[in-house]
Amino acid sequence: MFSRWNWVACGFCLVLNICSPDASGGLVQSCGHIIPESPVLALGSNFTALCILNESCLDFGNIYASQIIWKIKNRVVPKEQYREINRTVSSVTFNDTSSLATPLTCNILADGQIEQNIYGITVAVGLAPEKPKNLSCIVHQKSQFTYDMTCTWNPGRHTFLDTEFRLRYSWPEEVFPDCIPKGVNDSCTITDIQFFVNTEIWVEAANALGKAESDPLVVDPIDIVKPLSPQNVSVSSGILPTVLKLSWENWISDAVMTLKFNIRYKITGDTSWMEVPAEDTASPRTSFSVQGLRPYTEYAFSIRCMKEDGVGYWSNWSETKTGITTEDQPSKGPPIWRIIDASCSPASWTVHLMWKALKPFEANGVILQYEVTVRDKSSLSSPLKKYNVTSTNHTLQLPEGTYEVTLIARNSVGASPPSILLIPASNSKAPVKNLTALPKHDKLWVGWTAPNNYVLKYVVEWCLVSSSSDCIIDWQIALGNVQGIDLKGIKPFKCYLITVYPLYADGQGSGQSVKAYLKQDRPSKGPTVQTKKVGKAEAVLTWNHLTVEEQNGFIRNYTILYKTIDGNETVVTVDPSKTEYTLSSLTSDTLYTVRMMASTDNGSRTGPDFTFTTQKFGKGEIEAIVVPVCLAFLLIVLLGVLFCFNKRDLIKKHIWPIVPDPSKSNIAQWSPQVPAKHNFNSKDQMYPEGSFTDVSVVEIEADDKKSFSEQDLKPFDLLKKEKSTSEGHSSGIGGSSCMSSPRQSVSDSDEGETTQNTSSTVQYSTVVLNGYRDQTPVQVFSRSESTQPLLDSEERSEDHAGGADTTAQRQQYFRQNGGQDENNTDRQCFERAKQVTHANEGDLVGFVQLQVSGESSQPLGLGMEKNTQEAALSNVLQRCTEGQAVRPETVEENPLSVDDMPKSYLPQTVRQGGYMPQ
Repeated sequence: MFSRWNWVACGFCLVLNICSPDASGGLVQSCGHIIPESPVLALGSNFTALCILNESCLDFGNIYASQIIWKIKNRVVPKEQYREINRTVSSVTFNDTSSLATPLTCNILADGQIEQNIYGITVAVGLAPEKPKNLSCIVHQKSQFTYDMTCTWNPGRHTFLDTEFRLRYSWPEEVFPDCIPKGVNDSCTITDIQFFVNTEIWVEAANALGKAESDPLVVDPIDIVKPLSPQNVSVSSGILPTVLKLSWENWISDAVMTLKFNIRYKITGDTSWMEVPAEDTASPRTSFSVQGLRPYTEYAFSIRCMKEDGVGYWSNWSETKTGITTEDQPSKGPPIWRIIDASCSPASWTVHLMWKALKPFEANGVILQYEVTVRDKSSLSSPLKKYNVTSTNHTLQLPEGTYEVTLIARNSVGASPPSILLIPASNSKAPVKNLTALPKHDKLWVGWTAPNNYVLKYVVEWCLVSSSSDCIIDWQIALGNVQGIDLKGIKPFKCYLITVYPLYADGQGSGQSVKAYLKQDRPSKGPTVQTKKVGKAEAVLTWNHLTVEEQNGFIRNYTILYKTIDGNETVVTVDPSKTEYTLSSLTSDTLYTVRMMASTDNGSRTGPDFTFTTQKFGKGEIEAIVVPVCLAFLLIVLLGVLFCFNKRDLIKKHIWPIVPDPSKSNIAQWSPQVPAKHNFNSKDQMYPEGSFTDVSVVEIEADDKKSFSEQDLKPFDLLKKEKSTSEGHSSGIGGSSCMSSPRQSVSDSDEGETTQNTSSTVQYSTVVLNGYRDQTPVQVFSRSESTQPLLDSEERSEDHAGGADTTAQRQQYFRQNGGQDENNTDRQCFERAKQVTHANEGDLVGFVQLQVSGESSQPLGLGMEKNTQEAALSNVLQRCTEGQAVRPETVEENPLSVDDMPKSYLPQTVRQGGYMPQ
């Protein structure tokens, strides 16, 4: 397809190549042309075009007809359609002109294979006009004396060519100028017309391919007039409440045309019109009274007109005018119903009377008041009770019984017929059967089966069920011969409670109720599920019913969906009346996710997820473990208590030892130079309290150490071992630890005795032979290193009795270590053994063994077995402190006598049955 610039370039080349100057210097004509020149062709016909070359250009341009190329809109025509007639003429043929486009050009391939345009033509392809059809004319009244005639026709098919239409009309003796349409081809308006003369009218259509004329229309313009609609329409009320009078004016005088009219009317607000019968308005007029209207009702009116004989056209409807009929007395009594509340007292009723306002066509005016009359039918002598009410409800307090209530509505004209309501003492009559409520045609239809008895009418109650407010009752009365009605004002997705009561001439049947939806939807939300109780393998789920506003329909079932974190989901369907369900066969100590879905007839909605974990132990398992353990523990405790009770003396010995009272000690008063001899043959005790029984003294020389056997020296080794373990133990009296401070060895030197005497401390020891509380007796040599000071009475008695001699004796036998400061918190330990020096025989160590009998005073012999002596030695050495040198030597087999004993003694105080302080 050639663009504009391509055509410019081709034209420029054509001028350069086919135009040359002659002898006179002018331009010669083109080298060729095409015939026919700019043809108009019928669509679908055959067409042949010839390109003729000029003889003058053949030699100059060296071009021939064989070099001609045909093109349509820059598209080369196939060579099969070419035909070379001679050396200067070439033709091209098109069998179907529907594919022919413009322009059609003739081109030459000159030397160098350069294509040059010789000539081009435009080709028009179209159709001849068809005969115009359906010619019709109408005369429009523009004003009272001005008329225009407009004619319309069907121009036929599209010709694709410029086609001219002309509306022509003439009288038998005169031809008028043609009416040429402007901008359209199917209508034309003639402004100069004459009535009462037949006029011939036709349409002519013409283009390059032909011409056509319509069938002629012969008509008198007066017969095709469309008059203007009546003007100045007014409506006024008549004498009667059912009549309104209309008045108007006509645009056409009766001299020109007589008219007939058409009147329509409707109640204001309605969509459908009613018309006055045509025969009532078929004569010329300017007013009309419309009858049969409703009293006190507003009506709208409109009027139109046309030629009386019916020839011509109806005018447009006039402007709508309204009017109101006058009032009349109400045509019927208001429908009345009641609600009885006997909750306060069965013997007294609260009766709520309610009635519906009359419709406008029933009220026939403005209702001024209602008159309510109540008559007690159970007592004929009871007076009538009358009430004047302006509202549509009234409440009465009545005793239980049968009553007849009459209601009358009054307006300015009169009263309505009475409406009667019977209130029986009980609803003992037969109720309706098979009550159903179904949506039909976007309405809620309520149907029932009538009881066998004759029913005067039915009362249908309904109310919107709500969880947040009371049910507001609406009601409707149906005639006794119907068995179903459509309820009005019902909303979709809302639940309604519908009750039907049959009313009889002598009573009332009990009401039958049903719930219904006009349309259902899926619930607004899903139920929220929770756990009420969780066990090892079961869980009790609970939920609340959805509110009626959230249900949007009847809940058909609940669906519980639960699963573990990585398990498959399990589905359980539950009856919609339940609010609790137990899941069983669960895995212990496992996390579960549960959700719940509520379903209606129109869909489902799922609630939020809820998680819970099952118990690790089931019911009773923990008790089965804890109870035996507790019982076993109680048994062990009980056995332990019994054991402690049986061994209470042993426990008391180790935990609560009996400590002698130092205030009763007489050790300070006893310091003999020579121990008293004991008569072993005498059965009498030396002391009445059994303080002393037997005393034996063993003297060991230092030089006889070698005479000891290895077995004899074992007690000394034991003394050394037990010495290390006894460090830090309390002495039993005074609370001082033997290891609290280092002990200095005692010598013959009197150095330090001055300081030792400043402390009122004493050493005393007890040898116990008998066992404590029937235990096996063991000979124990025990020395006390207590720093417990003596009582003042004990010290002063010695001072008074012995004076300075007694003090000297006490210092001789009771030696203490170096002095200590009274403010020092650590108390010194006293050494039990004393070193004895001899100038000729060496050092001797004396061991005194006091044998005390626990129960009897039988004397014991001095000749004892060696193991008993070794035990005594071991006990003596066990009480020694660090740093004290004890040198065991050989002990003679025969013990020394009492007289031969060295004059070195330690006071020994033994009480029978007493505890030896350690």
